[in-house]
Parts: sequence; C-alpha cells; structure tokens
Amino acid sequence: MEQQKKELTITRIVNAPREVVFKAWTDASQLAQWWGPAGFTNPVCEIDARPGGAILIHMQGPDGTIYPMTGTFVEVVEPERIVFKSSAMDKDYHPLFEVLNTISFSQEGDKTRINLQFTVSKITPEAAPYLAGMDEGWKLSLDRFDTFAAEPIIIERTFNAPITRLWEAISDRDVMKQWYFDLAEFKTEPGFEFSFEGGKDNNIYVHLCKVTEVIPGRKLTYSWRYKGYTGNSFVTFELNDEGEKTRLTLTHVGLGTFPANNPDFAKHNFVEGWTYIIGKSLREFIEKA
Repeated sequence: MEQQKKELTITRIVNAPREVVFKAWTDASQLAQWWGPAGFTNPVCEIDARPGGAILIHMQGPDGTIYPMTGTFVEVVEPERIVFKSSAMDKDYHPLFEVLNTISFSQEGDKTRINLQFTVSKITPEAAPYLAGMDEGWKLSLDRFDTFAAEPIIIERTFNAPITRLWEAISDRDVMKQWYFDLAEFKTEPGFEFSFEGGKDNNIYVHLCKVTEVIPGRKLTYSWRYKGYTGNSFVTFELNDEGEKTRLTLTHVGLGTFPANNPDFAKHNFVEGWTYIIGKSLREFIEKA
C-alpha cells in the first residue's frame, strides 16, 4: 500500500550569480559534476531542459551501487525556475516513489538564493530507507554544489567590432590561433573534444576540453580540465550585439573542483590569465584587424 505524501523544503544561498547557478542545474555536463553527496558519481546524466524534456540520471555510490532516476521537465523559466517530475527506481528499475521538484533561483547581490520544494507521492513500502536519507542527501549534494559553483570568474569587455567578427574570433581555429591557443582542430559542435598545452614558469599542463553548448553567433561553452588531475570546470563565451559594438562576457565556473593544494589552480591565476587573454590579447587582435 502506498503511503501519504511527504513534503520537504530546503533553502541555500550560493556565492555565484543566478545565471551561472541556473546553468549548472540545466546543463547535463555540469550537473554530473556535483549531483549527489561527495564520493558519488553520475556515469549517466542526460537532461533536456525544456517542458516535456526527459531526465535520466544514474547516480553511483562509492560501493558501486547505481541509483537510477528518470523524469520529465514540467516548466523551465530561465533563469528563475525549473519544475520537473522524477521517479526514483530500485535496482530492477521499479519505481519507489515520485517527486515533484520545484527549484527557484533569486538574485541577492552577487549571490543566488536557491529554494527547493519537493512533494513526494506514490510512495511504496520499499522506499522507506531512501526517504529517510532524502533530507541529508540533498544537503550534502548542495554542499558539493557550493564547491562547484562558488566564486566563478566573470570577465566582461566591449569591443568596437560587429558580433560576427567576435564569433569568428572565438570559433574559427585559424583565427583563434592568432590571439588564443594554437589548437590542432576545433569545431563548434556539441561533443567535440580538443586539447592543448599551456602554463607558465615551466609548469606545462595538458588541457582537455569538450564542447557542451553552441548557439551560433551568440554562445559557446566547453568543459575545461587537466590531464592527470581531478576536477572539471566550464568556460562560456557569450556575445551581445550593441549596435556597432559587441559585448563579450566570459564565465569560468567549477574552479573549486580542482586540487586546492596546487597553487597553479588558485583563482587569482585564472583571473590573471583570462584578463590578459580577453582584455589584451583578443582586444589587440580585434583592434588591429
């Protein structure tokens, strides 16, 4: 026999802008980095963040146990709110209970308040141990999210050039090598993987990246990690047309996932690097052109 409904509400303030937080909840490649308590991974994380879009997550515990979840988005209002229905499954993919998840995001200065409301229904007797740890599980997952999303780098510059010129500069491999890194190959296709070497003071790192989102002429996102090191981050270039000028906003989120004991991964090094790349190297290239 099914039990009565269960209600749960959690509020958390995150040290990151609302747009960055919303993206981390609706981009599968980012969600997979923080979903679940510390020590858990998400070998399968597929989401289509639009009304009617599907969700499929296989959360894997440290002991190898898989916790499957399926669902469907009901409402997506960027960057304010997402609503989705989800079903937790047992190992044989039988539903244990259903949840209506309502996640709201409100900007508070440079931070974001996340309000999570859960209504659990269709509860089976087998669901008891899962529901007993639901509250603590979400709190631990949000702790992990804090680390992932906290203090992103955001650099904004306006260029005296049309948006088509800026898009070419960030998306065409032959143009990119004149101001950015000299990549062997680059394609603005989700799933395309590329790598390059970079660093300073004889500390050279192999950067491993994968394109995750492309809005031609407007937006480009790719993951950014290092060979041989834990952690993963995401770099987003967004372009906005301002008449004869173009405003470029670069966001780098996920720095907190890199090893804290390596000074090369300190935030100030990324700030220094991106400030030079966007504010000097790209600007000089665009103005010279």
